[in-house]
Amino acid sequence: MASSSTPGPDKDRTHPNQSASSTLSRRAVRTAGSPARTTASTGEQPKKKRKGGWILNAGVITVAAGLVATMSLPAFAFNPNGTDSAAFGPSAADAMKKAQSQTVEVGGVTSAAVSRDAASATTEEQLNAQKAAVAAAAAAEAARRQAAIELTTYASKSSSGPSVSDFLANPPYPNFSLSQVFSVAKQYIGTPYVYGGASPAGFDCSGYVMYVYAQFGINLPHSVSGQAAMGKRISLADAQPGDIVIMSGHDGFYAGNGNIMDAPDVGRSISIRPIWTSDYYIVRLGI
Repeated sequence: MASSSTPGPDKDRTHPNQSASSTLSRRAVRTAGSPARTTASTGEQPKKKRKGGWILNAGVITVAAGLVATMSLPAFAFNPNGTDSAAFGPSAADAMKKAQSQTVEVGGVTSAAVSRDAASATTEEQLNAQKAAVAAAAAAEAARRQAAIELTTYASKSSSGPSVSDFLANPPYPNFSLSQVFSVAKQYIGTPYVYGGASPAGFDCSGYVMYVYAQFGINLPHSVSGQAAMGKRISLADAQPGDIVIMSGHDGFYAGNGNIMDAPDVGRSISIRPIWTSDYYIVRLGI
């Protein structure tokens, strides 16, 4: 029979699994408390944490928190007309609404619109002036047409006398002289101007010159440029009555002392008058 003082098989003996677990726990504690110690299995030194790392992380977190807070602000904090106008109070919101309604009703806008309409409208005086101008233009045109009709009627009723062809076939003045040319041309003073006319019933400028020179047996074309080409250009100092004054689109007989004898235009008749321009030259025919 065993003595009661003898220990049992499991009483004072440590269990193998329990011992191993305790040993690992102690090692883990030592390892955590000694980060600078070299790892026994690898022989490597653990990496040191960089200084200031926690400061950088804290700064990033702070900035992010500020952004979130800003975006989370209620919209009515910036809108005085928002719900209940919490940032300004109900009375402030009402005051701003009233102020805005007052600024909308600006009298200058209405005045400007009225002023523009008034400026663009045509006054009664302007309308009357326009009507008067139209009436005056119509009256002038009617007078011009009446004058042309009267001249045409005069030319048709008057005796035209011999034609240019008759004179060229039997010239009444076979001996040419400038003084005689001018004397014959003066006989037709007072004959009315008729466009295209070449008889005593009515002359135009070149028709008049052609008709007079035909009486001396000189055949001239019925045009200013053609008559200018038929003669010889001379100086004004050498010009004599009976020579031809040539202008742009017009000609006539030189009458001496800076004058011209010509068939002017519709509504006028052959006369002697001063030469009104310096843009002319003298041509002599029959030489």
